[in-house]
Amino acid sequence: MSSETNSQASSTTGADAVDEAIAKGIDLDGSPIPEAKLSLYQKVMGLEAGRQRSGVSNTMRSRIVRIGAKHIAQEELNQMLIGADFVPLKEKEIAFYYGSK
Repeated sequence: MSSETNSQASSTTGADAVDEAIAKGIDLDGSPIPEAKLSLYQKVMGLEAGRQRSGVSNTMRSRIVRIGAKHIAQEELNQMLIGADFVPLKEKEIAFYYGSK
């Protein structure tokens, strides 16, 4: 794989790819992100940055459920949560993330 191709692949994959693209103001396809979208995003993220946190474990669980539901079957994710001593999937999470599947 050429370094150009490798650079392109690494810039569109991984957990930080979107954050890096937003910081540059350039979408993953190379097109500019419209200023109105960037401005709104920055405003909302600024509000989120000032929000009091409830704890690292709660945030970790929330991210695991939100992202895990995209990749892991409901029962498997539920068992993984239980195995890691997190609260199992809640009915509202099941309905939201798995209801239409």
